[in-house]
Amino acid sequence: MPSKLTRADVQRVAALARLDLTDAEVDLFTSQLEQFLGYASEIQRIDTTGVTPTTFAAEGTAWRDDEPVPSLDRDTVLEQAPDAARAAGLFKVPKVL
Repeated sequence: MPSKLTRADVQRVAALARLDLTDAEVDLFTSQLEQFLGYASEIQRIDTTGVTPTTFAAEGTAWRDDEPVPSLDRDTVLEQAPDAARAAGLFKVPKVL
């Protein structure tokens, strides 16, 4: 089993990700990640001898053909938008940065 995850490990990863964590968050994430890694370790011990590897989770399922359909009429859709949300025939939305 891998060595126990430490607070220093979480702080190092947080620093690499440029995350500023509080002491409480470091404690919480250390505990949660330790539990997750323990579960992953349990999963790795499962005997999969004779199990055929899957390359695609939905393999064998029936897929419908991709058929083009007309898109919605722009004027009809814009009629349903509030006046303040329409600009030059387009939806006006708040700026997201």
